[in-house]
Amino acid sequence: METKKFTKIDEEFICEHCGQFVPKLGYTSRDHCPFCLYSQHVDIYPGDRAESCHGELEPISVELSSKKGYVIIYRCKKCGAIRKNKAAEDDNRELIINLTSKPYRKDS
Repeated sequence: METKKFTKIDEEFICEHCGQFVPKLGYTSRDHCPFCLYSQHVDIYPGDRAESCHGELEPISVELSSKKGYVIIYRCKKCGAIRKNKAAEDDNRELIINLTSKPYRKDS
């Protein structure tokens, strides 16, 4: 069984969805915009930048993990893949709370 790898990449960027400047996170890798919560489908394993899709990852729901706290669930608007990312400390809490009212079901 292959284990998942994590490559730390903490970069600043301009969000392709909302246009905001997104600074480095500082304590781990920045993998989504803290303003609109959107991300890009660029990784197979976190930080590897090996995914060829490059579609926009739309936040569709949030789940609460006892170990990770809020985990944002994404659906790729290009290929339909589902991905999950831990919420960051500076994420827009209002958007996260709004997403909690949209439960994710694997069959949806």
